[in-house]
Amino acid sequence: MRMIARITALLVVCSVGEALPVAAQSESPEPPEVRVEVTEPHVGTFSIVGFDPETGEVGVAVQSRVFSVGNGVIWGEAGVGVVATQAIVDVSYGPQGLQLLKEGYSPADAVREILARDPDPDPERWTREGRQFSIMNGRGEVVTHTGPRASEWAGHRIGEYCSAQGNILAGPEVVDDMVEAFESTGGHISLRLQAALEAGQAAGGDTRGMQSAAMLVVGEDMGVWLNNDVVLRLQVDDHPEPIAELRRLVEMAAARRERRRR
Repeated sequence: MRMIARITALLVVCSVGEALPVAAQSESPEPPEVRVEVTEPHVGTFSIVGFDPETGEVGVAVQSRVFSVGNGVIWGEAGVGVVATQAIVDVSYGPQGLQLLKEGYSPADAVREILARDPDPDPERWTREGRQFSIMNGRGEVVTHTGPRASEWAGHRIGEYCSAQGNILAGPEVVDDMVEAFESTGGHISLRLQAALEAGQAAGGDTRGMQSAAMLVVGEDMGVWLNNDVVLRLQVDDHPEPIAELRRLVEMAAARRERRRR
């Protein structure tokens, strides 16, 4: 049985290893000087999507200065991929991305198709030009989009089997350090995603602070119970140190996995 799991997170098309400011991430004409006012609908968020080629697991993790960020940003389905959708967020980008991957779209084609379908129903308050989302398929191929009107600093960096993205961040060092941490950390993919969140926060993270964090990892028949594709689904909805609390849960899950191997 294949389960679709949803939670809340973030992503722009760029070449491997680059971290670009918002204006450089879009092929559209240079945006006007006036920026979108930062209000509650698009509070700052940073996320990471990742793939483990040895196990086939894909995962996504997020932190934000918003309550219960996991409920809208992060999406995944085993054997299909993961999506993070954030900034001036349209939550439907998550299920749309997974469905397009199942239909055979590449991540790049899925990103283009989702943007083309977006009717931009609230261009003043919730503009399509502020969307940020990342799509990774079940082979670790990833494309990220950061709209030109996502609140500054907004951008992303794509590394080896990962992409880090965020908005209202301290600067590009946040996503740079997240990618470096994911690539240099060993062990289960959950530990690598966790290390990336910690590195992003250490680099300045979301300039508005912290409130919630979440993580989703999926793999076909890799869950604890029968017919369970959810390796772990963790959510810290409201906490003064959400990343530290997420670390506690990730390590608890790791200890349980280790006991099952004995």
